[in-house]
Amino acid sequence: MTSQTRLDNFRRALAGAARAIARDSEVEVSFSSSGQSRASGRSATVVSPGPDLAPKLVAEARGAADAMALKLRHHDARLHGKRAPVDLEARAVFDALETARVEALGAKQFGGVKDNLAAALKARLRSDAITRARTAEEVPLETAVELLARERLTGEAPPDSVREGLDLIAPWIEEKAGAELDALALSIDDQAGFAELARRLIEDLEMSVDDPAEDNLDEDEQEDDADDEQGQDEGEEDDDAPADGDMEQRGEEDEGEEQEGDSESDNWDDAEDEGEPGDDSTQPRQSARRNWADAPPTSYKVFTTSHDEIVAADELCDEEELERLRAYLDNQLQGMTGVVTRLANRLQRRLMAQQARSWAFDQEEGLLDSARLARVVVSPGRSLSYKIERDTDFKDTVVSLLIDNSGSMRGRPISIAAICADIMAQTLERCGVKSEILGFTTRAWKGGQSREDWLGAGRPANPGRLNDLRHIIYKEADEPYRHARKQLGLMMREGLLKENIDGEALLWAHQRLIARSEERRILMVISDGAPVDDSTGSANGGTYLESHLRSVIDWIESRSPVELAAIGIGHDVTRYYERAVTIMDAEQLGGALVDQLAALFDVD
Repeated sequence: MTSQTRLDNFRRALAGAARAIARDSEVEVSFSSSGQSRASGRSATVVSPGPDLAPKLVAEARGAADAMALKLRHHDARLHGKRAPVDLEARAVFDALETARVEALGAKQFGGVKDNLAAALKARLRSDAITRARTAEEVPLETAVELLARERLTGEAPPDSVREGLDLIAPWIEEKAGAELDALALSIDDQAGFAELARRLIEDLEMSVDDPAEDNLDEDEQEDDADDEQGQDEGEEDDDAPADGDMEQRGEEDEGEEQEGDSESDNWDDAEDEGEPGDDSTQPRQSARRNWADAPPTSYKVFTTSHDEIVAADELCDEEELERLRAYLDNQLQGMTGVVTRLANRLQRRLMAQQARSWAFDQEEGLLDSARLARVVVSPGRSLSYKIERDTDFKDTVVSLLIDNSGSMRGRPISIAAICADIMAQTLERCGVKSEILGFTTRAWKGGQSREDWLGAGRPANPGRLNDLRHIIYKEADEPYRHARKQLGLMMREGLLKENIDGEALLWAHQRLIARSEERRILMVISDGAPVDDSTGSANGGTYLESHLRSVIDWIESRSPVELAAIGIGHDVTRYYERAVTIMDAEQLGGALVDQLAALFDVD
């Protein structure tokens, strides 16, 4: 019997076993040499064990096929979709718990399936960030929770390869949600009951499980029953709805819809009092990385946050003015068409080089390798005559550009910064990399309402920051460039640029990135000077804001998974940032931004 025949027989046996487990005669299993198994509907693509049928690879292939079959048998996708949280990271934990439940049912029922699933788990974890984690915040929370839940449901300890990473975060999870983890086994046969326990567990981990569809669940189910005769299933659309994105961010699917529910324009105290979800203050909403501190330990303080605001760019002026400002920015761009094109092409080439694909030759299946055509003609039964396109390891990435909107940027510097932001957003979107564009300034010169409050309180000593912050969102990370294009023109508005408090702005942008689910997060800062706020400096000492900025930068660079870089315009930022460049002319900003960003994407 040839090796190809043995491999074909194994695939047929694998598909037959999967059909038996799933109790579904339409299940299909195919082989791939891409290095990763995947399942969709009734089809599973598993990593080929090769012509020699190595026992380790055979067990991994069986485990991947068994996992797909068990999900078909024990998982109700409609129920899961309706119970799932909207928040992306909460949804990831919810999905991981359901996976643990489904596979635990199979492991308890079939001893062979249990061994196969264990082999597939080890294969899946080889590429998981938990194996590389050195600090607790680097551990994917969904992976850690799934492993702890598996141990409770099956009695099997997590693989040795993840023990070091799991130990970094397991004590915190046990402290917060140990009781719910213990209770999961009581509802393993009841998906609805298990889902409710999972939601309580997620709440104990201080994540949001708010789901606007939940209150109408019973009504939806009644409507589904009434519509069954007509072949309609209104619940199907809900299965995937929670995965579209965080409710705090704009979805790409609603192109023309106004963001009436965006509470980021409210001041921070009001948002906190009302419990609205869009609060992005310097004490930002907790992300799923609950063990991440909100700020470094410093003596820095704020006299009041009641007049601070985080606002979307289109809320600071009317539609007509925004159109005019964007037209003005476009006029600025016209004189730089050649430069813009060259910069965009340079960045795109560098990024696409990182995403370049290659071919794996001498494969059992795939596309016919034309170089082996003569071999196929002479010996049609000979194997290893195919090739498979192979992706390179390009991490899921988000880039945040934080732009100084202070008065010293007025004129050519802010125009160049807006143009560069425009270039970056377009280019990164073409390369499949998400980006957000943020700005920071103050609402008033020399303190504003915060200073008035301080004066009214009798001028207490060492009051801390004494100005009203204004943090501006020009483009959300999940927002397409075409939606945000007009908003970038706001940087051209006269009177917008005032003073700059860099430390708190950096913390705000950093915490927005920490809350993202992407594996790689990059923060680029563009500034033309040190923090300046006359009111704060006069009341606390001239180096008060600068000392806080240094503390924040050191904290991010030494502890955070966020990669930080900076560009200084006419100001030496290399004395603050480890990865930085200083340019003396705003005209050099585009080239510096491309070089810095491209260097971050270069493979180490």
